[in-house]
Amino acid sequence: MKITAVNTYYVRPRWGFVEIETDEGINGWGEAVLEGHCGAVLACVNEMKEYLLGRNPGNIEDIFNVLYRAGFYRGGGVMMSAISGIDQALWDIKGKKLGVPVHELLGGACRDKMRVYSWIGGDRPSDVGTAALERKKAGFTAVKMNATEELQIVDSYDKVDAVLERVAAIRKSCGKYFGIAIDFHGRVHKPMAKLLAKKLEEFDPMFIEEPVLCENMEYFPEIAACCNIPIATGERLFTKYDFKRLLSIGGIDIIQPDLSHAGGITEVRKIVAMAEAHDVALAPHCPLGPIALASCLNIDAVSYNAFIQEQSMGIHYNIGKSVLDYVCNKEDFIFTDGFVQLPKRPGLGVEVNKELVLEENKTPHSWKNPLWRHQDGSVAEW
Repeated sequence: MKITAVNTYYVRPRWGFVEIETDEGINGWGEAVLEGHCGAVLACVNEMKEYLLGRNPGNIEDIFNVLYRAGFYRGGGVMMSAISGIDQALWDIKGKKLGVPVHELLGGACRDKMRVYSWIGGDRPSDVGTAALERKKAGFTAVKMNATEELQIVDSYDKVDAVLERVAAIRKSCGKYFGIAIDFHGRVHKPMAKLLAKKLEEFDPMFIEEPVLCENMEYFPEIAACCNIPIATGERLFTKYDFKRLLSIGGIDIIQPDLSHAGGITEVRKIVAMAEAHDVALAPHCPLGPIALASCLNIDAVSYNAFIQEQSMGIHYNIGKSVLDYVCNKEDFIFTDGFVQLPKRPGLGVEVNKELVLEENKTPHSWKNPLWRHQDGSVAEW
């Protein structure tokens, strides 16, 4: 089997798809995107074509090493997101060729189904108590929300109180044992992160996410010492070497590698194993599309330390198109009592609606995240 073509597509709301064709008619799909930089990532995929055409797509480990190591410069969001999409597509081909789901090739599932959570609240969260209750009635056992709007490095207590009021509203509407994940989204700096983490303890959150950015990862132990809430991070780390430093520093209870940013299935499998050796849990980051979600579920299936999966159905970013619009086998992505079944079809387990993908690619999106500023005019973290 040989690779004969590598195709890239822009698809709304903010994703990029990769399709790898072979001379045996078995095609594989991947999701290669860095939100807000889709064009750069797909251009990188196209630059990597010369390393792919004519290769045996089954030689995944060697292809990964060529793409990662042979170009001298390595790592970073754009390059690793490009490699991620290619890697997913190669695993999709291998599974389809052998007639089994990818997780069977990784040792077989260690669980029967995977718990998932739902997003609520938007960028500047509001009405979260009502929204969380709606998700609970739909069967979900946990939700995630952005903690706060923009915060300066040291900010006012009225913004702190607003965060506490929102979390209190969820706890009141959904009960003591409903899971609440609170995403600081890197908007918070160390002085406010310590304060918020301590005050949020009374609500027993499932976890707090990105209390500070990973560029300040040396402060995670200090924040962990302020509270008894599990701390999650990792969506903006891109290689096993990034995660090696994070795990060595400590203070983290949950890693959140993104299967479309951190090297795809090949690299994330190694990252997850390192985390397990540090007794750190896994909750893959996935506010993306169906191919990324399917890739996550194949990793979840074989990872003992995986405990919950993010998914973007109903997320505030999905304007114009959503996850299942691009899926022909929608029945495989039904959530029941807060769980989703593991992939059963050969490959990644998602049958892509190529007709819609081709139509979407005719008018490429140019999604960008909002640009926020503080009252004094300085740029705010989004």
